[in-house]
Amino acid sequence: MEDRVRVVIAEDSVLLREGLTRLLTDRGHEVVAGVGDGEALIKTITEFDAQGELPDVVVADVRMPPTHTDEGVRAAVQLRKAHPGLGVLVLSQYVEERYATELLAGSSRGVGYLLKDRVAEVREFVDAVVRVAEGGTALDPEVVAQLLGRSRKQDVLAGLTPREREVLGLMAEGRTNSAIARQLVVSDGAVEKHVSNIFLKLGLSQSEGDHRRVLAVLTYLNS
Repeated sequence: MEDRVRVVIAEDSVLLREGLTRLLTDRGHEVVAGVGDGEALIKTITEFDAQGELPDVVVADVRMPPTHTDEGVRAAVQLRKAHPGLGVLVLSQYVEERYATELLAGSSRGVGYLLKDRVAEVREFVDAVVRVAEGGTALDPEVVAQLLGRSRKQDVLAGLTPREREVLGLMAEGRTNSAIARQLVVSDGAVEKHVSNIFLKLGLSQSEGDHRRVLAVLTYLNS
């Protein structure tokens, strides 16, 4: 069982909201509130904060009432600015690059963007919620692939080798070094070397500690 986390779910589909609640509670987590629109989400988080009981993570649909365009992600961006320690994981039906970039811009911890189809992979979805709650990143491979295609044109990553770009892309998905090694069919040591080279080429010093991994991912995504 993962470490217990407190979750607020923002999803206008009652069926999906109840389904997400069941998935999380079955794994020992606590869903402290469920809302159906962005305005209610902001109000709920504000109330929890006033009580000194801010949840660990918000899981929010990108599109919610009343216009079903970007209410969810706008609420998520607003909450991240107001509560930097709050993890935010947004769900979307499709890869919407503008929304992903807006959510990730200027943010280095506790953020995720998954396609709704990924919810069907229960273990991966719950792991993503926990990772974001603990300050990590959880990005859908499709989102990473699209952002990677854009970032190839940017100078900031020009010094990375193709393999280092591949490793960085997998890091952006939230994978550990061991998981990356299994994916690429290489040794853990080889992955560690690539990660060290990535940190060096992106100018991330050892003084950043474990935070370097998140900073590397954000440099990649924001490039």
